[in-house]
Amino acid sequence: MKSLLTKLFSWLPQLSYQVWILAGGRLLSQVGNGFTLFYAPIFFVNQVGLSATAVGIGLGSGSVSGVVGRFLGGSFTDSKFWGRRRTLLLSAAVSAVADVVLAQTYNLPTLIVGNLLMGLGIGLYWPATEAAVADLTTIEQRNEAFAITRLADNIGLGFGVVLGGLIVSTTGNYRLLFVIDGISFLVFFGIIYAAIGETYAFDQQPHKRIARGWAVALRDRYLMVYVLVNILFTTYLAQVNSTMPLYFNNFVSGGTAQGGFSPRIISGLFTWHIVFAALLQLPIARWLNRFSRPHALMLSMVLWGCGFVLIWVTGVTATNPLVWAIVALGVLAIATVSYTPSASALVVDLAPSSLRGVYLSINSQCWAIGYFIGPTLGGWALDQSRSIANSLWLALALSVTIGLGILQYLERIRTKRDV
Repeated sequence: MKSLLTKLFSWLPQLSYQVWILAGGRLLSQVGNGFTLFYAPIFFVNQVGLSATAVGIGLGSGSVSGVVGRFLGGSFTDSKFWGRRRTLLLSAAVSAVADVVLAQTYNLPTLIVGNLLMGLGIGLYWPATEAAVADLTTIEQRNEAFAITRLADNIGLGFGVVLGGLIVSTTGNYRLLFVIDGISFLVFFGIIYAAIGETYAFDQQPHKRIARGWAVALRDRYLMVYVLVNILFTTYLAQVNSTMPLYFNNFVSGGTAQGGFSPRIISGLFTWHIVFAALLQLPIARWLNRFSRPHALMLSMVLWGCGFVLIWVTGVTATNPLVWAIVALGVLAIATVSYTPSASALVVDLAPSSLRGVYLSINSQCWAIGYFIGPTLGGWALDQSRSIANSLWLALALSVTIGLGILQYLERIRTKRDV
């Protein structure tokens, strides 16, 4: 047993203890997110009584404040007063308040307020946490370090989806999920406060003024081209997290009163998706180290296209739709873990150390835009006819060709820069 544990620990990346603590805190906070992420659309449409379009707008509104949060998060992260640590603490506090509002939501205005607060909290979070990971690692370690933190996200989400499904199926109380999510953010706040120090030595490094830093980043041609394809990736992720659960519930042939899969089956499907992603996260990150970042992202883009075609098949077939859904979510899991560490590592590679917060803020803005487009587009499609709802997945699969073209252009730029 001891030798087995020794082999396990030797296989894991040798990273700073603060990276592991930060990953552990993220795991706890993602348990709460898992409670709400996959069940919020079902709750607000089927129990609160809002239309799918209204819920899509409500969930997408968080991306509006997310843009502001990411701008502030990038600026705060690179500022001597706030730094990485204080920005993370502020993010956890704002997110906890958002859950208080969402737990009391009965109409669209309250849903929008709650999501505006949640978007602000998430916007503050991402530039700070990814800058902290970059500070604590070398160039060679970063792909695996980002894979470890994403692994923590996936494990937390998976555990949260399982528990959320159990709570919903046994109590029917969706609002309890938001309460537990808020508690998880408070626990994350405590972990950061007690165990994470400031990761960037502001007094020992040359520091650019924030306004000048944004100007440098916005003139970086490579970064700006990358933003275009990253918006596609994040739109795809948003469709999986916000549109797909409701699509499975209301449109797939699953035998429930609505005609689709039951909440328990949806819980199982997304648990499979997340657990499979967690198992593959580190091995795939190591395997992708042999490729350039754009080539790794091309592989991910192809997998996204295949996964969306399989989701379309799931919706239009009456024969074993559950099997098709399992296969589709397995392919999308591989697509996700091929994307997330490669994308973050690419941006960190581009960024000067004193501007990591700003560069990662721009990277994170893509998530805000993608998570605005995704729920809004998906909600509109699900409010239309069955044929339009099914066609959504084919349209997403076709959009992959645009992404591949952009990534090929990025690879040409990278080759010229390295010459």
